[in-house]
Amino acid sequence: MFRTHTNGELSLKNLNEEVTLSGWVQTIRDKGFMIWIDLRDRYGITQLVFDQDRSSAQLMEEAKKLGREFVIQVTGKVIERVSKNPNIPTGEIEILVEKLTVLNDSQLPPFTIEDETDGGEELRMKYRYLDIRRNPVKDKLIFRHKMAQKVRNYLSEEGFIEVETPVLIKSTPEGARDFVVPSRMNPGQFYALPQSPQTFKQLLMVGGMDKYFQIVKCFRDEDLRADRQPEFTQIDCEMAFVEQEDVMNVFEGMTKTLLKDITGQEFGNFPRMTFADAMRKYGNDKPDIRFGMEFVELNELVKGKDFKIFDDAELVVGINVEGCADYTRKQIDELVDWVKRPQIGASGMVWVKFQNDGVKTSSVNKFYNEEDLAKIIEKFGAKEGDLMLILSGNENKVRAQLSALRMELGNRLGLRNGNVFAPLWVVDFPLLEFDEETQRYHAMHHPFTSPKPEDIHLLETDPGKARANAYDMVLNGNEIGGGSIRIFDRDLQSKMFDLLGFSKEEAEAQFGFLMNAFKYGAPPHGGLAFGFDRLVAILDGNEVIRDYIAFPKNNSGRDVMIDAPASIADAQLDELELKLNLKA
Repeated sequence: MFRTHTNGELSLKNLNEEVTLSGWVQTIRDKGFMIWIDLRDRYGITQLVFDQDRSSAQLMEEAKKLGREFVIQVTGKVIERVSKNPNIPTGEIEILVEKLTVLNDSQLPPFTIEDETDGGEELRMKYRYLDIRRNPVKDKLIFRHKMAQKVRNYLSEEGFIEVETPVLIKSTPEGARDFVVPSRMNPGQFYALPQSPQTFKQLLMVGGMDKYFQIVKCFRDEDLRADRQPEFTQIDCEMAFVEQEDVMNVFEGMTKTLLKDITGQEFGNFPRMTFADAMRKYGNDKPDIRFGMEFVELNELVKGKDFKIFDDAELVVGINVEGCADYTRKQIDELVDWVKRPQIGASGMVWVKFQNDGVKTSSVNKFYNEEDLAKIIEKFGAKEGDLMLILSGNENKVRAQLSALRMELGNRLGLRNGNVFAPLWVVDFPLLEFDEETQRYHAMHHPFTSPKPEDIHLLETDPGKARANAYDMVLNGNEIGGGSIRIFDRDLQSKMFDLLGFSKEEAEAQFGFLMNAFKYGAPPHGGLAFGFDRLVAILDGNEVIRDYIAFPKNNSGRDVMIDAPASIADAQLDELELKLNLKA
């Protein structure tokens, strides 16, 4: 038996018991006549003690040879600690070691295996198996496991059946780039790794499964950022004989269950906001509503005052930053530089201060007198001590720029507290987006999203105005899940393919299997998918998903631990009948 107990469970109730423990050597404190060792496993830390008055000389010598991260087994007696540690569950006891066995030695790790480590991110990713030993990473993976179990339990109790769908599928032209896999048995042909099990879950509804879910790996060959990885996990769900309200109620209930488990609080009905309102008030379709700073449009107040920047702008819009009128010129100039960065792209920023002494001033006093400023301040609903920041330009661009500024200020002012949760639904998305470059419509969600029943007639007359029967769940400024009621009528689906520019032949080649299934009694159906990695990170008070994935990729999409992707042997290429044409 390698152990009778784990390193996190012993206490004074085990006093004088003989126990056997196994684990890794965390730290060694050698005083010559006495040696203390912290022994670590997944469950916690137990202090071991070797004492020259109570331990044999041989045992003392064996203990002196130990190093950090050695894997050892010890047997000894539980005794009460003289100097107790209230910060750990085992802090009142220690083990007087009677027998020591080295199960495996260890080289000195490339970084310290401590909560606060000296290892940089790239180094820790290279030695990820060591990084996982650290509490901050280990605890995140355990948290992820607990959330997955709660999701499974909730959905199972709601009557959902977990079904696995294929990983080797067919490439489709919609959405992000596919990862492709060559087929040796079918030379010149390729599988794709799924970006989503979308069509398969619809086929399961045609098959009568009624309620399906899957915690499933998906793949997208796209540029990375903090909340993206080339392979990620979805909670993928579908339901038959439902309308939008049915789907939203089930998954609002699931999210409330997770939030209550974390916070201990009951959450009421999630607020709902239309896509149009979200863009108008916050400049994006996933607003963080933990704080205010709603957009205020100023066109009717500021134009016609000979300030060319505003006069020539399609939209003049701003936010009120409460209590920040005392910002110095240096602080404001730094914000101006921030919005002028290429990533944001603003040409400049105007500010208006309503100072604590009642004085109204701005960076454009030359064009706007005190009466003008008073009207602007009134429009913002500002009070003494507030600072108003104003951008102008092309409507779509300036809303995106101001949205980025709002979020940046939310971070700087501590308004985006990771322990506060503000969920909402965003609904009534446009069904289609028109791409000026390709001069055709693209599906805003995917080609299988149904238009709202009252907007179906617009597909013939004004497709761009049709709204989707779609819904996104937003939490703390992040889209954590999205879904829609699907098209289940063959003629309507064919019409959608026409609008998206598919020829009859292309639609048949890509989606003929789905269209054929619709011939055989497809029920009304709809569903939703959560980004599980992102959901878990946000529920744990973070936004970076990497530490919630056991073996993540870096920002270049590489696994630096196993050095992937990598080249393959010429013999493998020959088997696949592939030739590489790599430019030097």
